[in-house]
Amino acid sequence: QVQLVESGGGLVQPGDSLRLSCAASGRTFSSNAMGWFRQALGKEREFVAAITRSGGSTYYADSVKGRFTISRDNAKNTLYLQMNSLKPDDTAVYYCAARGLNYPGISATMGEYPYWGQGTQVTVSS
Repeated sequence: QVQLVESGGGLVQPGDSLRLSCAASGRTFSSNAMGWFRQALGKEREFVAAITRSGGSTYYADSVKGRFTISRDNAKNTLYLQMNSLKPDDTAVYYCAARGLNYPGISATMGEYPYWGQGTQVTVSS
């Protein structure tokens, strides 16, 4: 079982940067592939980025590639999402999610993540 708590959201202007964190409880964090998803008001939740257990491989949605960076610190049981050059279209609630222990690979599919945080709001507006 993994419990996830996101933080770091807020209101920023277009072009600004923000770093989200996701603190994981339990002793299995380093054994879970992780991902970030987001859900804008009135829209379906969508994939943002994913990372393998070791952090050696990452994968991004086309909409954030080159602007966002996913990373993890297994010693601190923490997942990060560095967001640069933010746009109004990035406004959403951002969720971190963990895959099960038997699934080490990267996935962009929500249904393959059984563990979710409560989300943190990111608003990009001038």
